[in-house]
Amino acid sequence: MKLGMLTAYLESLAPLAYQEDYDNSGLIVGNPDAEVTQALISLDCTEAVVDEAIATRCQVIVSHHPIVFKGLKRFNGKTYVERVVEKAIRNNIAIYAIHTNLDSVMTGVNARICQTLGLKNTRILAPKQHLLKKLVTFVPVAQAEAVRNALFAAGAGHIGNYSETSFSNEGFGTFKGNEQTNPYVGEPGKRHREHEIRVETIYPANLESKIIMALVLAHPYEEVAYDLYPITNQNQQVGSGMVGELDTPQNAEAFLALVKERMRASVIRHTAFTGKPIKKVAVCGGSGGFLLKHAIAAGADIFITADYKYHEFFDAEGKIVIADIGHFESEQFTQQLLYEIIQNKFVNFAVRLTTVNTNPVKYYI
Repeated sequence: MKLGMLTAYLESLAPLAYQEDYDNSGLIVGNPDAEVTQALISLDCTEAVVDEAIATRCQVIVSHHPIVFKGLKRFNGKTYVERVVEKAIRNNIAIYAIHTNLDSVMTGVNARICQTLGLKNTRILAPKQHLLKKLVTFVPVAQAEAVRNALFAAGAGHIGNYSETSFSNEGFGTFKGNEQTNPYVGEPGKRHREHEIRVETIYPANLESKIIMALVLAHPYEEVAYDLYPITNQNQQVGSGMVGELDTPQNAEAFLALVKERMRASVIRHTAFTGKPIKKVAVCGGSGGFLLKHAIAAGADIFITADYKYHEFFDAEGKIVIADIGHFESEQFTQQLLYEIIQNKFVNFAVRLTTVNTNPVKYYI
């Protein structure tokens, strides 16, 4: 199949618009029109991973972390980033990264952590704003349902677990076309009064072009009247971190032992126990320190993440337990998640999990 089919599917699940500003998710090396028959899945794209792709004849590497985060001015092999890119290009291997956009969706990285820890009633810890917009259009009564259906099919009308949401009210619109027009109703040069339905619906901002195209194609008028409104509503299905609950409260030390086992962590750095049992758990794969206030506000008893600095541990202030399990450890199951996503969609496409342990951190125990 074409590489573009694979990347388009991944981006339908985790749109690139959901990535953070500093990120570089997407197709980093490769041609969307290239034919691919198998992919290698990894957390990081290192030289050893590229060598494995060459040896196993994989034409694309799908990694969580991008190999390139910022612009490269030279390609002379002085850094591992340059060497990885050069080797991939020389061997016709595409590199695709699905990073903070996969972190941000309900079925992504943090959902897999919650699943691994057995958390229930999970939700996004810090939902994102400014990802939704509102469309308002005016349609003749007879065509209103067809226009709604077209908008819904294009991705409009989703609010949480509900779909095909809209609001309508009736009124009368007027218009007068000039001699160059061929109006659906009325006559050129004469004002026409039409019984219309005002249709309002919400939509993801990243789907705007698709939504507008669907509206124009389904609407009977030559000139389609519509308004677009930015809204500040939080998108509860997209954001950073997750929070969930254990079936039964656990002793803090016993819960950390469970976390250590299930997350395959060599060591856990943590703040002092608060004396309360662990019931509500907040998680964030990778560097999640920026979410501590959200975890406390959510009433979490413990916050599991990575990359905490010494002085940042003081921010717990006895309100919550911070547990740093390591960056690689917090995201390692992302590889299996990507493997399942691709294999379940493309059953005749070969998918391999890397055998390379890309964790740059070693532990002396």
